Amino acid sequence: MLYFRKKQERDNMEGIIIGNISNTYKIETTEKIYVAYARGKFKNRDIKPLVGDRVEIEVTDEEKNEAIIEEIKTRKNEIKRPKIANIDQIVFIISTKNPKPDLLMLDKQLAYSEKIKIEPIIIVNKCDLKDEYKTIKELYTKVGYKVIVTSAKQNIGIDELKQELQNKTSVFSGNSGVGKSSIINALFNTEKTQEGEISCKNKKGKNTTTDIKLYELEKNTYIADTPGFSSFEISEIESTELDKCFREFVPEIEKCEFVGCTHIKEENCGVKKAMQEGRVSTERYERYCKIYSELKEKEKYKW
Repeated sequence: MLYFRKKQERDNMEGIIIGNISNTYKIETTEKIYVAYARGKFKNRDIKPLVGDRVEIEVTDEEKNEAIIEEIKTRKNEIKRPKIANIDQIVFIISTKNPKPDLLMLDKQLAYSEKIKIEPIIIVNKCDLKDEYKTIKELYTKVGYKVIVTSAKQNIGIDELKQELQNKTSVFSGNSGVGKSSIINALFNTEKTQEGEISCKNKKGKNTTTDIKLYELEKNTYIADTPGFSSFEISEIESTELDKCFREFVPEIEKCEFVGCTHIKEENCGVKKAMQEGRVSTERYERYCKIYSELKEKEKYKW
């Protein structure tokens, strides 16, 4: 299904939206980058072009590189917060130190990626500062996630990451200060984004990414730099489906005695038994309980 068909095939060309400010969009085509506006018909039908959209445009002024978006191709997926379309994978970045790894937030984001069915990659950055990355890598590799250990400053793991990005559109996301911008700059071997500062008082970062941009690393390979983790909305997950968003829980759920088991207070729970037998980590299970409680609390005020 196409959102809209163009009027004159010969006047249009295809491109991808690589950025937008207000109602203007930057469209990258095989020839050049155009600044475009969307036809009023999109607004009339409550359809908004998103970064990552494949579109067809009509050039209105070749000298000024101006165009009109005539058609939005069918999206294979979209993320609501941050608003972006046609994503192949999400790259979640944490650091070993300054700031310390927030594994509760990471598990929320992994659950979100399971919910929207987009494969995640975990980057553990700043491996040159602390050895804690070994424990983190072991934990999440066992669960079944791809984990890459990096040091943007020492160029460790950058080539391995680049291999995982080839021929894909990847969203990069991470709390401020974890080195997201440094990693992106290392991938391009140039400064593409501004690096977040670290507050000396609390060792927390300050956000520098304020909107979404799509960068072409190489042909058919794009990186989306997004605002921090807070833009992902964990409340899109219902508490009743959270267990299915912890991938190591899934084969254990059918072993629960009670249908609709929350895996918290019930007896004869397959997930808790798997934890006791070492197939589910205690730490991940405890974070599951915290997230479940948070979702239940939010659901009280949902309606």
